[in-house]
Amino acid sequence: MKIALGGDHAGYQYKGIVKQQLEELGHEVKDFGPFSEASVDYPDYVHPLSTAVENKEYELGILLCGSGNGVAITANKHAGIRAALCWQRELAELARSHNNANVLCVPARFVSEEVARQMVEAFLTTPFEGGRHQTRVDKIACV
Repeated sequence: MKIALGGDHAGYQYKGIVKQQLEELGHEVKDFGPFSEASVDYPDYVHPLSTAVENKEYELGILLCGSGNGVAITANKHAGIRAALCWQRELAELARSHNNANVLCVPARFVSEEVARQMVEAFLTTPFEGGRHQTRVDKIACV
């Protein structure tokens, strides 16, 4: 699977951990940055990642920042993005199975590395259920 990865300076360390996890699982990963812990403006990385997922260049995206809120808000400005802020495995599973989320947002300052890895695994392996959920997902976009 082709996965887009990005975030901000607060998520930089976890981004490295997640990138390694994804590569070990055999996924193709594009790191949209940032590339250090120096303070950055997260929209500079989130918009290109979201555009790439929206354009189907990548199947899914994963964003990591301090709270997860800024990256989620920014990603969700894109009509084709359904970014889900998750802080436990079950939420990542529901984001995929019920909401067909295509971007996982991880609050690096509020979850352990292990929980982050579990959420990534759940996000990648949980299928969308469709059915009654598809009807709801179809009503999300404002365009």
